[in-house]
Amino acid sequence: MKNSYCFVVYGTYALFTDPLTKIGGEKSTYQIPTYQALKGIAESIYWKPTIIHYIDSIRVLHTIRMETKGVRPIEYSGGNTLANYTYLKEPRYMVQGHFEFNMNRPDLAADRNDGKHFSIFQRSLKAGGRRDIFLGTRECQGYVEPCTFDKEKGDYDQIDEVHFGTMVHGISYPDETGKDELSVRLWRPVMKNGIIHFLRPESCTLVRTISKMQAKHFELSSIQTADALLFELERGGTR
Repeated sequence: MKNSYCFVVYGTYALFTDPLTKIGGEKSTYQIPTYQALKGIAESIYWKPTIIHYIDSIRVLHTIRMETKGVRPIEYSGGNTLANYTYLKEPRYMVQGHFEFNMNRPDLAADRNDGKHFSIFQRSLKAGGRRDIFLGTRECQGYVEPCTFDKEKGDYDQIDEVHFGTMVHGISYPDETGKDELSVRLWRPVMKNGIIHFLRPESCTLVRTISKMQAKHFELSSIQTADALLFELERGGTR
């Protein structure tokens, strides 16, 4: 199956929010991106309900640095609050991942064409993504480019191990798991020589159910097939 990809993502700032810091109304970033954040970036490059993105590993290229800034959060009820948000400064990562067909979507079986989806993903990656790229939050604009995973050296390549403690891995949705529930996953990442290998979602053992939820049903006639998308790109469509 032709489904693997690699890209570099970077920006001026990133905010992969640690939920424990939101209690007081302020935010502080994790030291590394979560699996869910990287999956969201891959989906911003190209996504359809026919496929599920899986993030295999990342290489941390730049030294982990943080910067605290005073911001004014939006308060719809009025007010003039000043909060301190702690961001990652100038992050840069190499991301290696792949996509698989969503077998919980038998209604979209006719759209399972790995070669077409792979070609569209690569074209979308070269164009910078089909949707805007964000590094955790909307105020942190990101940029993506195709790359080779071991081509660029990172600042942590010579460091044996770095442990980051317990952090959020991601969120499990019913259309991907086949279960009528929404749940959150936790894990304990370890970076070895600058590389973090992610667990697959089903391999996470620290899982908590948030609420009951049912998957949205899609009709194949209501979405654009991979063949139609590729035809549009070949005629000159860029995004």
